[in-house]
Amino acid sequence: MSTRVLVVDDNAAFAENLDEILADAGYQVTVAPSCAAARSAAGRGFDIALVDMRLPDGLGTDLAGELRQHHPDAVVVLLTGYSTVEAAAAAVRAGVFAYLSKPCATDDLLLTLEQARRHVKLQLDKRELQRRALTSEKLAAVGTMTAGLSHEIRNPLNAAGLQLQVLERRIDKLDPALRPPLLEPLTLVRDEIRRLDHLLEDFLQLARPRELVSRPVDLSELAGRVLDLLARDAERRGVTLERHLAQVPPVAGDDGRLRQVVMNLALNALEASSRGKVTMTVAAPTGAGTVVLIVDDTGPGVPPELRERIFEPFFTTKAQGTGLGLAIVHGIVAQHGGTLTVSSAPGGGARFTLELSAAPRS
Repeated sequence: MSTRVLVVDDNAAFAENLDEILADAGYQVTVAPSCAAARSAAGRGFDIALVDMRLPDGLGTDLAGELRQHHPDAVVVLLTGYSTVEAAAAAVRAGVFAYLSKPCATDDLLLTLEQARRHVKLQLDKRELQRRALTSEKLAAVGTMTAGLSHEIRNPLNAAGLQLQVLERRIDKLDPALRPPLLEPLTLVRDEIRRLDHLLEDFLQLARPRELVSRPVDLSELAGRVLDLLARDAERRGVTLERHLAQVPPVAGDDGRLRQVVMNLALNALEASSRGKVTMTVAAPTGAGTVVLIVDDTGPGVPPELRERIFEPFFTTKAQGTGLGLAIVHGIVAQHGGTLTVSSAPGGGARFTLELSAAPRS
């Protein structure tokens, strides 16, 4: 995805010139002529802000401080036609990345933006490493606990299941009129045993991921299969399933594990989109060497402050969730060398984006 640049300048001709230069250099540009317009545009996200020192409704240094406070991963570059020591000191106090005098040479501008882009990437990489380290610590704790408890839990579960089968066979020998009130609680117990067994399996899978069986996988075909399976569930929930599955190169992966990823993302979207719509898109960006699967929903979305934690083990926004589903999914994607991110969907819900490398051509 191209770097997003927010240009804040009330000089329309100068801003238009910057827009043209930066767009030609591959940047995604948004222009705002005032502090108020910049605040509104910043809410949609940006990576670098080019801010004029003097704006119709405030000072660029004050705006820079606001932008830095609300978007700590982004950087701000101040532009001014009045270069003074005081202005430079104000820029430092505002925590800006760089300070350029207007008019500035195109080469100097592009060099500064490239440096800013690298700085943003380093900050994001650093945060991702910290998040992975935290996740690894939690997984290590889960692994230690699971190894010690798996037999202690599974043995009594198996014994309870066996005794339940014995009891059901004995009930089957009774008068048919007596069976229903006796079988009803047994069905509930059997379902709870199955639920506990699945929960234990989730812990084991999270703590000790199975080895991948890698072969070429058509992600569009796999996504189609998942959507077909969920069609009746979606109809029951009153959710419209929409698909945009392009013909894409295969990815190298484990079909079963990737199906688990797509199924989990789709089910989460269905649960969030009561009477709404879920859209699944598979595409291969030109020249990127990757295949992308996107799941959009029309639910409440994931607040920005929770997006970094959504893939942590045991973190959940559901009243009865375990917080293991997305953690397992994220682990499977990491095993495949891919990425999984969450953002806002165009319709206001959540967007989960899975990106995998295309399989090398034989």
